[in-house]
Amino acid sequence: MRTDKTLRELEASLLTNAVRKDRARVASLLAEEFREFGRSGAMYTKEEILTLLHEEEESTVAMKDFTCQSVALVTYRSIRTEPGREAIEALRSSLWVWRDESWQMIFHQGTPWGRFQRRE
Repeated sequence: MRTDKTLRELEASLLTNAVRKDRARVASLLAEEFREFGRSGAMYTKEEILTLLHEEEESTVAMKDFTCQSVALVTYRSIRTEPGREAIEALRSSLWVWRDESWQMIFHQGTPWGRFQRRE
C-alpha cells in the first residue's frame, strides 16, 4: 500500500468516534513522545490526549485537502521580546523537505502559548 494512502486512512480513522473512544487503538497510533499543540495554546502529551479523547462528546469531523510528503518535523517554543512589552510565547512547528541538495520549509504553524498550557 502506498504511504500516502496508508496515512490518509490512519488520519481519517483518528477523526472517527469509534477510534477516538478506543483507548488501545489510539495508543497504538500515537508514539510515546507524541505532542499536540492545541488551538487553545495548550500542549498535550500522549496520555493527556488518550484521556481527553475518551471523555469527549461524539462529533462528526470531515477531512478536506489531504496531502502527504516525506518530511522532517521541527517543534519548539518561541519567545518574542520587545523593549517595554511583555514577552509573547508561541508553540511552533515546521515541516522541512530535502530538495536540490538543501532543506526547504514547506509548512509552519504558530499557536499562541495560552493561559491553558501544561506546565512542566
